[in-house]
Amino acid sequence: MSIAITSQVVELTNAIRARIESRFDKLNRRNIVLINPHVVIQKEGLNYLVEAKAGVPNDTLFAQAEHEDLYAAINDLGHKLERQLSRYAEKPLSQRTTATPAVTTEEE
Repeated sequence: MSIAITSQVVELTNAIRARIESRFDKLNRRNIVLINPHVVIQKEGLNYLVEAKAGVPNDTLFAQAEHEDLYAAINDLGHKLERQLSRYAEKPLSQRTTATPAVTTEEE
């Protein structure tokens, strides 16, 4: 999977790229295709702000994490995306989609 990584403040090293790719590899365990994943790394004050956007069939995942350590921010971002992907994967299994309306019978 190719992940677009953008940063104007931080130089993208092989270690940063490897950490981001390893987090996205964990998302592939759900066997849901991620469409055009894009990660943006910014620095605001003393903290790093990491944002990620990835398309999934009929929806889009977006998460952002902020931390003073870049690698911790990437890990937080990965956890947030995992939770969103988990909710997306289990949504068809929820009871509200399988619930049928109550049928009322009129007695005469």
